[in-house]
Amino acid sequence: MESNNVRKGKIFDHAYLEVLSKAPPRISALIYFFVILSMLIWAYRNELLSQPLQATVIFFSALLFWTLFEYFAHRYFFHLDEYFPRSKTAKRVSYIFHGIHHDYPRDTDRLIMPPIPGLLIISVLFTIGFILFGQLVFVVLPGFLTGYLLYTFVHYKTHVTPVPSWLKGQYRHHALHHFKYPDKAFGVSSPLWDWVFGTMPPKK
Repeated sequence: MESNNVRKGKIFDHAYLEVLSKAPPRISALIYFFVILSMLIWAYRNELLSQPLQATVIFFSALLFWTLFEYFAHRYFFHLDEYFPRSKTAKRVSYIFHGIHHDYPRDTDRLIMPPIPGLLIISVLFTIGFILFGQLVFVVLPGFLTGYLLYTFVHYKTHVTPVPSWLKGQYRHHALHHFKYPDKAFGVSSPLWDWVFGTMPPKK
């Protein structure tokens, strides 16, 4: 389990911004769970789940899309400073979203997106989803966010608690990204897209 001596990172000098940039992971996860549940209840009441097979396919397709989104976000956006090494903005953005995690990998308050920025991002995703899918966004977005919660669960387990046997392979995969191959092993919840796009670490 996490010790009391785990080092905590700091992103902002402004006290209020710093408070908004972190939160206990269980609180954040619970809030996002209720967002997912609320949207699925709305979908049920408006008969968007009246065709269970179609709804299931949409939900799990969105969940699978999360793993692809996670891969590209981790590979390019989170490591933006590597593609624009002279840009102070790129370095700052990379540090806020991911660099601090590399510096303080066991800081649990930043293993999941805090509620305030998280809900703002969900609002943007909902707007984009509604434009693209109409009312089906109430099925698509819960699937996508469920993928995110599964990702955070795996991420939390690989960094904080004793790793269960069924996660040992993924723990090794993620540890290699942190400590040996920062340009490989971008998939946290799954190594699928690392295999597809050729960023698997060496088998040895």
